Amino acid sequence: MTATDRDPGLQPERTRLAWRRTTLTATVVALLAGRQALHSGAAPAALVAVALSALAWLGFLLVAHRRVSVLGVARPEQLAPRGALTAALCTVALAVFAAAMLF
Repeated sequence: MTATDRDPGLQPERTRLAWRRTTLTATVVALLAGRQALHSGAAPAALVAVALSALAWLGFLLVAHRRVSVLGVARPEQLAPRGALTAALCTVALAVFAAAMLF
């Protein structure tokens, strides 16, 4: 087997499933943030936090969808640094907004 040959095995499938699990987790966090805001009386600050959480969730969803659709081939393209940065920032933003809702 040469260096250019590659047995993809199940790696693209595992990566695709990891992206889907992470997207599901981000969805749950965004929904819980919305629920917490509604139970706290829907103050203006809480509504802003929910809107920002939804925006961060949509950003992550976009990156994840693009990545999952690319992983359908044996030799998928690498994740662009911009996509990785966007996913990381959206994840951190969701965590910060969720923590802000608790305090």
